[in-house]
Amino acid sequence: MAHPLVEQLRFARSEFQRSLAGISDAEARRRFMPMNSISWMIGHLAAQELRYWVDLAQGHIVAPRVIDLAAYGKPASTPPLDDMWADWREITAAADTYLDTITSQTLHEHFMRNGKPVDESVGTMLLRTTYHYWFHNGEAQAVRQLLGHADLPQFVGDIGDEAPYRAAG
Repeated sequence: MAHPLVEQLRFARSEFQRSLAGISDAEARRRFMPMNSISWMIGHLAAQELRYWVDLAQGHIVAPRVIDLAAYGKPASTPPLDDMWADWREITAAADTYLDTITSQTLHEHFMRNGKPVDESVGTMLLRTTYHYWFHNGEAQAVRQLLGHADLPQFVGDIGDEAPYRAAG
């Protein structure tokens, strides 16, 4: 069984997917300034998971186009929705290979970059990634409202069944 904090990240991912169900490519690529496009948000979250859980944790890169299209500090873009979901799925599957190994001890460790430990612990990075999903989920819902979508998710989904509180270990 995955660490409880990994379960929370996976729940945030599933809520992000649920909240974007039914959006078209044209809608996902539309920008309401100064907000980003929804397709960019998908690629952006994928780029963070790629950086943390695939590159730093495992030492390789998959789906590299998200780095140029949506990584932190890159210019805004409006990439194709299907491409971003495909990259997101590939990256999160690769990330899960590492995330499935996390223990309470791992959360206190630091990845190494260029022979030096990164500033944040694995645990802090895991929290940052989870909260990052919630941040962009809210932004995506604002974009959907501006697009005129009705019947959007009103609240966090079925956390009681999908990711209830449980103690680690």
